[in-house]
Amino acid sequence: MSTAMTSWAAMLFLPFAVPIALWAVWSDLSRMKIPNKAVMALIIVFAVIGLFAFELDEYLWRWVHLVVILVIGFVMNIGRMLGAGDAKFAAAMAPLVALPDAVLVLMILAVMILAGFILHRIAQKISWVRAATPDWESWKRRDYPMGLSLGATLITYLGLAALGGA
Repeated sequence: MSTAMTSWAAMLFLPFAVPIALWAVWSDLSRMKIPNKAVMALIIVFAVIGLFAFELDEYLWRWVHLVVILVIGFVMNIGRMLGAGDAKFAAAMAPLVALPDAVLVLMILAVMILAGFILHRIAQKISWVRAATPDWESWKRRDYPMGLSLGATLITYLGLAALGGA
């Protein structure tokens, strides 16, 4: 049975999850794609670090989170509500989220979608930002690079949990 994320577990995941999340953010902003390698890297981080962070029953239950979110993401992708990379990255994030923290994570995600969308659209209009990133695919497309919000959500959640706030 899933319990809340402990500060200790979050601190174990943070140094590995943050660079992967930032990689997903950067890739989605620049190419409008989250690499499968980033998804696999996050799954591997959970597979290895999770063994040290959780009791065995908790560790095994958290794999169910991945499957459930992957199925939901797959259905949302079929309905064109999000991209396949977004669905896969969300599924890879899922084992890092404690079930009792699901509502908190959804609230963080909602804030990050709203803030990310607004900031992305503002940045898109700033000439020096565009000059620094002239080839970014996300500037040319109407759809939003959801990896920005997913990565920010993961970092925020783990950061809060590490501080004892999740």
